[in-house]
Amino acid sequence: MSFGAPLWLLVLALVPVALAAYIRARRRAGRYAVRFTAIPTLRQAVAAAPSWERHVPAVLALAAVALLAVALAHPRITHRVAVGDSSLMLVTDHSGSMAADDVKPSRLAAAEAAANTLIDQLPGNVRVGAIGFGSSPDAVQGPVTNHAAARAIIDDQIANGGTDTGDALRLALQLLDGGNSKHPPAAIVLLSDGAANEGPDPVSVATQAGRDRIPIYTVALGTPDGVLPSPDPFGAPQPVPPDPQLMDRIAQVSGARAFDAQSADQLSSIYKHLGGQLGTVARKREITDVFAIAALVALAGAAAGSVRWWGRLA
Repeated sequence: MSFGAPLWLLVLALVPVALAAYIRARRRAGRYAVRFTAIPTLRQAVAAAPSWERHVPAVLALAAVALLAVALAHPRITHRVAVGDSSLMLVTDHSGSMAADDVKPSRLAAAEAAANTLIDQLPGNVRVGAIGFGSSPDAVQGPVTNHAAARAIIDDQIANGGTDTGDALRLALQLLDGGNSKHPPAAIVLLSDGAANEGPDPVSVATQAGRDRIPIYTVALGTPDGVLPSPDPFGAPQPVPPDPQLMDRIAQVSGARAFDAQSADQLSSIYKHLGGQLGTVARKREITDVFAIAALVALAGAAAGSVRWWGRLA
């Protein structure tokens, strides 16, 4: 919760002061004795109304002051609403190292399942595109509201080739109309399991994405112990560790976040989170009326209690 005029919250400091003054005043009143009282009548009154009820009006009045102070501070809550005119590109590495099975059943199979999970979280009016890349971007679908087109690209990939991350990101920027300063809200989700070993420097492309206000969320997939079997039956397995440092740098310069995934469940959770985040936008809503109404109700209760237990408005 945030406040448009937080200085009004200083009034809350007066509430405990007023409460202490009230308690002190009640104790002072108790020191005085009343002579020649009608004892039977007094006992009946005490039995009819518990002593704590006499304090209800004061408590409600202090609550009304506190609620009114919060209302005057213009409280706001943040909530998320579905985005309208926006586009998302899913850029997925299918280089040869994606055949590693340190992420079950394989890195590529886990990536495909997670990408579909992300799409499931998106509103139907969000345009979604997909790029699969190895030694070059070889499977492309521009952003469209027909999410099945992007799913077809994602599900039809084979692990082979090198890792040309830079060209894949550059193409994604072009499809999102990155050169147009008035382009609709857009983002890229990049998944890769290794260092870029072909094509242009992906960090330079990500820097341009940052200038175009198109964030690139990155996911480094795989474990440090990931290996591929050697083509030589007598050769040692080939290590294929991920490159989270490169993914961190790409996300940072583009103004986004980087994630690491070392299991299929972790990857699915990341993509589900991203789908919910990228499919909605944060909005602030003022709830001054809620606290104002509550203050009026508390004040009315204080007045009613005062009339009932004291016979007048206190």
